[in-house]
Amino acid sequence: MQNKEIKYSNGEITVIWRPELCQHAGICVNMLPQVYNPAERPWVKIGNASTEELVEQIISCPSGALSYLFNKGNEDQVGR
Repeated sequence: MQNKEIKYSNGEITVIWRPELCQHAGICVNMLPQVYNPAERPWVKIGNASTEELVEQIISCPSGALSYLFNKGNEDQVGR
């Protein structure tokens, strides 16, 4: 069985959310409420923060449910 991944991109970075890993600690919502709003659909709006802010928040995710990769031309680097 393949784990579900939901991807959100701003062109520079792609944020990957793996719902089955999420522990609902709320750190994403607390750090970037303008990006993560569980009451809205889509609940992730990465255009509301800078790439640097997104990376900082994703690194703080305790469950590893959020990760990112830089898109081509932006180092093609995977994080957390």
